[in-house]
Amino acid sequence: MNFNVTKKLVFAAILVLLSQNSSFAVDDVWGGMGISDDSIQYNNDYANTVFEKYTTPSNNQTPDISTKQYPTNLSTQATTSSVSKENKTIKNIEFYGLNSVPQSEITDKMQMKAGEEYTREKMQADLKTIYETGYFTEKMKAIPTTNPDGTVSVKIVVEENIPVKDFTIEGNSVISTEDILATLTGMKGKPQNITQLNIAISKIQELYQEKGYILARIDSVTDDPDGTINISIKEGIIDKIMIEGNEKTKDYIVARNILTEPGMIYNENLIKEDLVRLYATQAFKDVTREIEPSEEIPDAYDITIKIQEQRTASISVGGGLDTVTGLFGSMGITENNFRGRCERLSLTGLVGTGVILNDSSVKDHMNIQAELSYFKPYFYNADTSLNTRIFFRDFGSYQVPLAVERRYGGEVTLAHKLKFNRHATATFSLGAENIDVKEGDFNGISALYRRYNIPISERAKQLEGGLFLSLSPALLYDTRDSATVTRHGTMASLRFDENIGLNGFDKTNGKLTGMIKQYIPVAKKSSLSFTVKGGGAIHGDIPEVMAYRLGGPYTVRGFKMSGVGTGNSFIMGSAEFATPIPFLDRTRIAFLNNLRFTVWADAGKVFDGTITNQLYDRPMYAVSAGVGLKVFIPGMGPLSIDYGIPLTNPGSNGSKNGYFTFGVGDLLY
Repeated sequence: MNFNVTKKLVFAAILVLLSQNSSFAVDDVWGGMGISDDSIQYNNDYANTVFEKYTTPSNNQTPDISTKQYPTNLSTQATTSSVSKENKTIKNIEFYGLNSVPQSEITDKMQMKAGEEYTREKMQADLKTIYETGYFTEKMKAIPTTNPDGTVSVKIVVEENIPVKDFTIEGNSVISTEDILATLTGMKGKPQNITQLNIAISKIQELYQEKGYILARIDSVTDDPDGTINISIKEGIIDKIMIEGNEKTKDYIVARNILTEPGMIYNENLIKEDLVRLYATQAFKDVTREIEPSEEIPDAYDITIKIQEQRTASISVGGGLDTVTGLFGSMGITENNFRGRCERLSLTGLVGTGVILNDSSVKDHMNIQAELSYFKPYFYNADTSLNTRIFFRDFGSYQVPLAVERRYGGEVTLAHKLKFNRHATATFSLGAENIDVKEGDFNGISALYRRYNIPISERAKQLEGGLFLSLSPALLYDTRDSATVTRHGTMASLRFDENIGLNGFDKTNGKLTGMIKQYIPVAKKSSLSFTVKGGGAIHGDIPEVMAYRLGGPYTVRGFKMSGVGTGNSFIMGSAEFATPIPFLDRTRIAFLNNLRFTVWADAGKVFDGTITNQLYDRPMYAVSAGVGLKVFIPGMGPLSIDYGIPLTNPGSNGSKNGYFTFGVGDLLY
C-alpha cells in the first residue's frame, strides 16, 4: 500500500473518532476540526478561573457579594459566512468537551433546537447562556456546517472547569462548619461553578445575618490545583468597647449593663439588648452605638456606646379609678440614678375613696397605701438584682366580705438571670407581713349568715389573719419584644409561696401558682394573646384572706372583684385581640401611640371555695366577653378599662347586664 494513502486513511479515522467522542479536551477538538469562517467564539478580558473574581476587600469593608456575578458584556467575534446569509434548518447539535455535566442541563436552557431555524444571533445568545451556567471556561466555540441537504449541523465545543474535590472552611466560630457546608451541597464532583458558588456564599452571609453577626464577611475564595475550594471567613471580632456621654453615671455602672465584651464576635442582637438594658435604668434619655474598624487589629472593630443622661429625680402626682381603690390620688418621689449607680429609690403614697360601682360584698372604706422601695440593679454581679420594700395598706377587703384589712411588712427579693437562657430569671423573696382583719359591718354580715342558715361562729374563720414569714422562690421567662406595646413573644412564671405562721404554726400553708401568656403578631400593629393561669394549695389551710380569687380586672373581667369566687385553687384562660385606634397611633403623643382597643374573652373556675361564695351566691365558674382600652403608663404599667358581659350565670348578686372594671398594673402570679 502506498504510504501516502495509508497516511490519509489514518487521518480520516482520527477525524471519525473525534466526531463521535465528546470527552476529548477542547484544544484537541479544535486541533482536529480547525477554525472555520463560520465559527462563533468568545473574546473577553476575564480570566479562565472563576475564583480570581474574589479578592480581599480593602479598608476592612464587607465585600458586596451581589457584584461577584458573571459578566453581562460577553462579546463574540465571527466572520461572515454563507451559513448566516440564508435561512437554514438545524439538523442536529453536537457537544464536545462534556465530561461530567449532563447535556440535557445545557440544551434545556438553549433557544436553538433541532428542526428550528439557525441564526447567528440565537447561537450567540445560546453560547452566552451556556457560559452563564458557570460550569465552563471561556474557551467556547460554536461551529456550524452546511450539510448536502441544505440543513445545518452545529458543533459546540466547551471546556469544563476543574471538578470540585472538597471544601475547606476557616475562620468560623459562631456558625458551625456543618451548617456552612450545608449551603454547598451538590457541588462536589461537578465542575467548579461560580454561579452556584455565588448563591452559596450569599446563603453563608444570610446565616450570619439572621443570627445578628452583621459584620461577618467572606474574606476570600480560592481553589487548589486538585479542585479543593478554600473559603476564608472574617466574623467581625470586637477589639474595644468605649463609653461616651456619661457625666453623673459612673463608667463601671454603664459597663455592667453591657454584657458584650472585647474579644467576642460582634452580634447586633446582643448589642440591642445591652442598649435596651441601659435605657431601662431610666437614667438615660438616649442610648446609641457606633462601629468603626479597629486601628490596631486588622479585621476587628471598636464599639462606642454613646449615652445621653436625663434628669432622674422626679415628683409625680396622679390619680385615677380602680375597681377596689375607687377614685384615688397618688403622689411619689423617685430618684432613678441614686448615687450615680442607676439605683432607684422611691416613696409613693395613695389615698382612695374605696370600692366603686356598688359592690355590696366590699366594705366602703377609705383606701390608704404607702410604700418605700429601693432597687439595686447590680447586687454582687451584673446578672443579679436586689429589690427591697416596706409597705402599709388599709382598705376594705375584697376577699373577706364586709371586713377591713390592715397589712404592713417588708420584703427582700433577689433576681438572677440564668446563664443557660438569657430570657429566664430566677427570683427568691423573703418577706414578713402582718395581716389584721377586722369586722366592718357586723349587722350586715349577721343578716347574711341568718339568710343562709350558717352559724355566726363561722365568721371567726373568715377574720383569721396573723403574722407570716414568707419564702417565695420563682422562675420568670420573658421573650416579649416590648413591655410597652407587646406584639410577639412569651411571658411565663412559676412561683411557690411558703407562708409560715409566726403566731400560730397551724396557720402555715404553701401554694403553687403558674402563668403563661403567648403573643402573636397580627398585621402590622395588632396582636393576639392567649393566657393560661392556675394555682392551688400544696399543704395547710389557707386563710380566706390569702385565698385565690377570680373576678375583676386581673382575672375574669365582666365580674366584680372576687365576683366569680374565692377558693384554695383555680384555673383560668383568656384570649385578647389588641389593635391601635386609627389615626391616633400616628400622632407624636406617646400616650396615644400606646393606646390599644381590645376585644377579649375570659373563662375561669374556682375549686374548694370559701364561705363567701355561699353568702353571695357566687357562681364559682364563669365565661365572659367584652371590649376595652389599654395603655402603658411608665412607672405604673398597663392601665386598662374594660366592659364585659357574663356569658354564664353571674349569680344572684352579679351583673347580668355587664360590668366595668378598672385595673392598674398586671399580675405575674
